[in-house]
Amino acid sequence: MQMKPHFQRVTIIGVGLIGGSLALDLKEKGIAAEIVGVGRSRENLDLALSRRIVDRAVQDPVAGVKDAEFVVLAMPVSTIIPTARKILPALKPGAFLTDVGSVKAPIVKEMEKAGVINFVGGHPLAGSEKGGAGAARAGLFAGNRVILTPTKKTDSRVIRVVQEVWEAIGAQVFCLDPKEHDLILAAVSHLPHAVSASLVQAVFRRFSGEEVRRTGAGSFRDLSRISASPPELWRDILSLNREPMLEILADFRKRLAELETYIKEGKSEKILEFFSEAKKYRDAF
Repeated sequence: MQMKPHFQRVTIIGVGLIGGSLALDLKEKGIAAEIVGVGRSRENLDLALSRRIVDRAVQDPVAGVKDAEFVVLAMPVSTIIPTARKILPALKPGAFLTDVGSVKAPIVKEMEKAGVINFVGGHPLAGSEKGGAGAARAGLFAGNRVILTPTKKTDSRVIRVVQEVWEAIGAQVFCLDPKEHDLILAAVSHLPHAVSASLVQAVFRRFSGEEVRRTGAGSFRDLSRISASPPELWRDILSLNREPMLEILADFRKRLAELETYIKEGKSEKILEFFSEAKKYRDAF
């Protein structure tokens, strides 16, 4: 039977939904003897302490990583690279480093540029529109997938240990090239949020909130739900994943223009074909 990994001290920088949920799982599974939480908001850190998500909380990331054997960067993607630059000189020799950002290529490139071989990029495909330590819950990752994005320069031992950590809390791990990850995620994660926000903008700029509340069907509620995600999160993701997102948005505009043409020209059979093909793809998925 394979032994699960164990660390005396794990530091999680960013104790929100993902970082906090990971901390709860690491404690529950006995993977970490002590968990140090790092964050900018004292209020959020105090909540994490009161919920026993972390054992100790500090606002200084350099102090937070002292003597840590496993460090997770779980903050907004725009702050991962600057924070990594700060903590790298303070990391314990041999410490494992990973992140949970939904954009990978720029982060991996920066780590390799800095000569960091004990880092592997990670992206758990789990979450919700809620954030902060109050949203953290144990078991969030069980049965969900986690993508690791190693390159030829990544230390194989780091890949193995980070994979073992995620698998020990019930996640299913697989690997992708960082650039491939960013293009696929632009399509299946980032685009849906852009579409949801655009839908809400279009509806509420034309109709009053009362009109929408009285008539809004389940389809509108379902599709608009994720537009309630933290705006700062999506500002950072779309800015960092700029080129892949522009490529996917161009594809999406083509499909919308195609449907618009069919409606304008009264081509009912083409409309039927358009929706039938979409249903076929969705049913197969």
